[in-house]
Amino acid sequence: MPYQRIVISSGHGKYVRGASGILDEVDEARKVVNAVAEYLTNVNVVCGVFHDDVSKSQNENLNRIVDYHNAQVRDLDISVHFNAYEQVSKPMGTEVLYVTQSGLAGQMSEAISSVGFINRGPKKRTDLFFLNNTEMPAILLEVCFVDSETDAEIYRDNFEQICMNIADLIGGVTTSPKPPQPDDDFIAIGRCSYFGGPDDHGVSASEGLAFIGELTETNQHLFLPMQPDGTTGLARRLNPHIHYVACRWDYDVTPKAMLAGPDVALVKSLKNGTFLTAFPADWGPHEDTGRIADLSPGLMNDLGIETDDEVEVVYPYRED
Repeated sequence: MPYQRIVISSGHGKYVRGASGILDEVDEARKVVNAVAEYLTNVNVVCGVFHDDVSKSQNENLNRIVDYHNAQVRDLDISVHFNAYEQVSKPMGTEVLYVTQSGLAGQMSEAISSVGFINRGPKKRTDLFFLNNTEMPAILLEVCFVDSETDAEIYRDNFEQICMNIADLIGGVTTSPKPPQPDDDFIAIGRCSYFGGPDDHGVSASEGLAFIGELTETNQHLFLPMQPDGTTGLARRLNPHIHYVACRWDYDVTPKAMLAGPDVALVKSLKNGTFLTAFPADWGPHEDTGRIADLSPGLMNDLGIETDDEVEVVYPYRED
């Protein structure tokens, strides 16, 4: 400690749900993972993030998570979970599970519980697939109990501090709270891919864009000077070297007219902390892909990322 490279994943998956009570384990674990990863990248810790949006069985889910961890270069593996027992009003607390990392597990349990949880401490477990099959030192966090009214209240009131405490212990550098984000901003975090331009044969030759119907003086910077041969749609005319982004925008929050305007989005790589601005260009990707954003090839290259790396997209971006 401090660790320079970690991989952190949320327990269970989109289709293989975990515990559910006052809190939902899968939903909250993803929030914790993403927030911790953001804090760590801000202090230059290389942080790989994984959420399973594909698996349909427990066995597939466990293997997919472990396979992702073992495919990365890292010094530490972390899995984030939430515990469950039965619906109670009393506090239940935090514990951290380990096979070999008793010291780190004890420190982590103390760090998380310092916000007001009961500290249940480090617990050695030799029966957990994640701890037995990841090839680097590993710990499994049980942040609190989803079915304890007191735990849920403490968690909600202290979410940012919990995530900062986790990041501080791992990174060895005190983090700072994130500035509050305006309620009307669009924010999405998850995996990405690329789209658009003459070489993107994943879209048809005639495919258009969701909120840009024609070239105008205000949007022509997004497009190539000439329509590529054999195509008629604007999707294939996008200039792949320009920084643009497609997300599953919420049109109630960011109407089409707004997205087609001059505001830009901020796109941040959760792998390396690099961030750049980009113009909204389309709606997508499809929910079945499990991704939250499609980026221009040029933007992906300049961010230093590849397909299925994690990004955060905030729109509109306000420099101040």
